[in-house]
Amino acid sequence: MILQLLVALAGVAVIARTVLSAVRTFVVPRGDNDGLSRIVFIAVRRAFNLVARPSRAYAERDRVMAYYGPIALMLLPACWLLLLVLGFGAIYWALGMPPTDALEVSGSSLLTLGFFRPSVTYGDIVSFIEAALGLALVALLISYLPTIYSAFSRRELQVSLLEVRADSPPSPVVMITRMHRLHGLSALHDMWQRWEQWFAEVEETHSSLPVLVFYRSQQPSQSWVNAAGAIMDAAAIVRSSVAVPMDVQADLAIRAGYLALRRITAFFRIPFDPHPSPGDPISIDRVRFERALDVLAEAGVPIVADRDRAWQDFAGWRVNYDVVLRSLERLTMAPTPWWERPMRSAWETDDPGNGERALPEDDELLAVGPRAPA
Repeated sequence: MILQLLVALAGVAVIARTVLSAVRTFVVPRGDNDGLSRIVFIAVRRAFNLVARPSRAYAERDRVMAYYGPIALMLLPACWLLLLVLGFGAIYWALGMPPTDALEVSGSSLLTLGFFRPSVTYGDIVSFIEAALGLALVALLISYLPTIYSAFSRRELQVSLLEVRADSPPSPVVMITRMHRLHGLSALHDMWQRWEQWFAEVEETHSSLPVLVFYRSQQPSQSWVNAAGAIMDAAAIVRSSVAVPMDVQADLAIRAGYLALRRITAFFRIPFDPHPSPGDPISIDRVRFERALDVLAEAGVPIVADRDRAWQDFAGWRVNYDVVLRSLERLTMAPTPWWERPMRSAWETDDPGNGERALPEDDELLAVGPRAPA
């Protein structure tokens, strides 16, 4: 009798924890890193990492990783259903059913198949509760998917539009030189406003719907993480190195960007320093920065005379988001960022690369690799 009571309590605990996981994942509007969901996503990611090995070409890894988010999302309700079958099966067993019959009745009730009917006292009541929970989980998943794809479409609209101005993978050097010749640098003000709003929406959707972090763009060379980094780097370059009147909207775009990336990174429990020092190292070194300014100057963009001060100001901006940006690049397996690729303006020959790596002649100019999270 005591054993049956303990098994029944264990079954109730499993059911309660599973329902809580579904509520925290699907219903709670704020970011809530649920342990069960985390276990599923980590397990699926490890399996995908075995296939998408770094030794494979980036295009091949991108095709594999495009399935990671959707497959992990579909396996999550399956794991919940399995836990509910086990939890209710324990209750049926405690009520007096044989173990095999208990699991069969539990599965039949959860999926509303009606193959078996519990032949124990209170069994019908338990069966009705289980069927209701099964239907609720399916309904939650069905209502969850349109929300995900709506947020994904809004995110990708800006990412795709950025290719028009900054190429793909996006480069702030390309964007600044193109905007300078076609519209004038004053047109960047409107871009900073649009991207400030984009960062705010990404922060909200990617912390409350974390699977969106792993939904990849339509094109292998596009990534929402690369787009975020390119916009913040463009604003930092303009604010630190381009001789134009100060635009506070660029400051706000940078701040909105690093706040968004920090909160998404914190959701995944990736450590970072929330109060970095202006002198902390960044992934872009002085050589790459100087080369970027040379390309801008050759394209006619007005560059400030004091490059030492420009480097200090740029690094002071970049240090706010450098670690979290590199962490998200690794987490999402994003394409190679702009500063590790051949530096060019918008008016030079297009780079035929696919986002995989920099060309060999630029290898000696690559910045020191990002600091790995502790």
